[in-house]
Amino acid sequence: MRRTLALVAGACTAVVMAGATAYAMTGDGTEAKPAGISRLGKAADAPAPAAAGAPRKESGAATGGLPVAPASGVGSAIDAVGRQKVGSLESVAALLDYKSEGTTQTFHYPGAEYVKVHFDELSMLPGDYVTVSDPQNTEVHRVDSDPLDVVGGLLGSRAEADSGSGRWAMSVTGDTAVVTLHRAVPDPLGLQEAAGLGVRVDKVARGFTDQEQDAENASELRTARSLSENGREESVCGSNEARDAVCYKSADPAAYKKSKAVARLLINGTELCTGWRLGATNRMLTNNHCMVTSSDAYDTEVWFDYQCAKCGGDAVFKPTKVWGDKVLATERDLDFTLFTVENFTQVQKFGYLTIEPTRPVKGSEVYIPQHPGGNPGMIAMGSDKDSGGICAVADPSYDGYGQDSDVSYYCDTAGGSSGSPVISRKTDRVIALHHFGGCPNSGVRIDLVYGKIKKLL
Repeated sequence: MRRTLALVAGACTAVVMAGATAYAMTGDGTEAKPAGISRLGKAADAPAPAAAGAPRKESGAATGGLPVAPASGVGSAIDAVGRQKVGSLESVAALLDYKSEGTTQTFHYPGAEYVKVHFDELSMLPGDYVTVSDPQNTEVHRVDSDPLDVVGGLLGSRAEADSGSGRWAMSVTGDTAVVTLHRAVPDPLGLQEAAGLGVRVDKVARGFTDQEQDAENASELRTARSLSENGREESVCGSNEARDAVCYKSADPAAYKKSKAVARLLINGTELCTGWRLGATNRMLTNNHCMVTSSDAYDTEVWFDYQCAKCGGDAVFKPTKVWGDKVLATERDLDFTLFTVENFTQVQKFGYLTIEPTRPVKGSEVYIPQHPGGNPGMIAMGSDKDSGGICAVADPSYDGYGQDSDVSYYCDTAGGSSGSPVISRKTDRVIALHHFGGCPNSGVRIDLVYGKIKKLL
């Protein structure tokens, strides 16, 4: 049976907590309000971008209109084949039984960016449910039992636990999660307790503290430098010129609008990639090395509108979180995965991207909306490695997993950028699916991917 998760309190309410933002389900099309603090370090009053962006032409564009806010604190680790690690798994053994009304368990990890609990047993009667919340109940997620869980509990079966599956709850922002068991009908005779019903948490995914994330980034940087000795450099090519997406709201409104269709992927509670809406229907695209199976999608949180509210600032918009659902197509050689999400209507308002079916040419200007290091959305457009000061296609026939399978460029990326769209400045359509660092960085040619998935769009 499919899990049932719903926001039951704190709609349009955010947790102000260093590290991320609260989940809030918003159903209207209005612009979100700033809420929360991101992991971007010290807030700064960034210089405002120019009123107009660099002219949208294919080459030789000036950089005068590009945002000049200080780059956010994103690690410059190479975006190698793999997900960006942002947390760790902790083994626990916590049981919530029917001994008392509103039984609770609290999971506290000082300094963690988020806490995400996993249930290996959910044996509850119909109408009973569990909530996972922050201590202030401003972010609350509900988990209902499945009929098979109830039967298993009454029969003393541990089929779900023994299968090694279980269920993840949606993450809670901050370093503390409170799990509460709610009963629909009082049980003064203790029959439910005698039947062996209850809820058990067997593990918790918690986000790194600032110090742990710094150590992880340093480790990845050492790996990057090791690779550079063999001809692969870091994914930040020269100075890091990626900027908060909102910096382009006036400088390049089209790029800013397109960035709204790009989502942060929290996979299995501890790893990150980027994904994006493809077309008007329920379709998302990311890398194969980020997601392979529907089981992967099932345990992936998809965060839309996780962006800074001010250029160079710390306050971020409240993200809308939905679960991944089903993988429709995937391939290693072209490193793509096409998948769907649950509660699709909740994310339709963020728009979508379209594919440029023709092969790009050398010198074509591009930009990359992304979540480097899992941070709020950024756009890489400026480049001190390109003569015009704007990211451009360096080689339209670059080797990836296959010969001539990729497009190369010097746009700045980092761990977590995998799966980002590489977009033409001329057409605002996707020309490649980013997947490799190395300066030049590269993405799979989207015309090749399109040939594999067009019947599913």
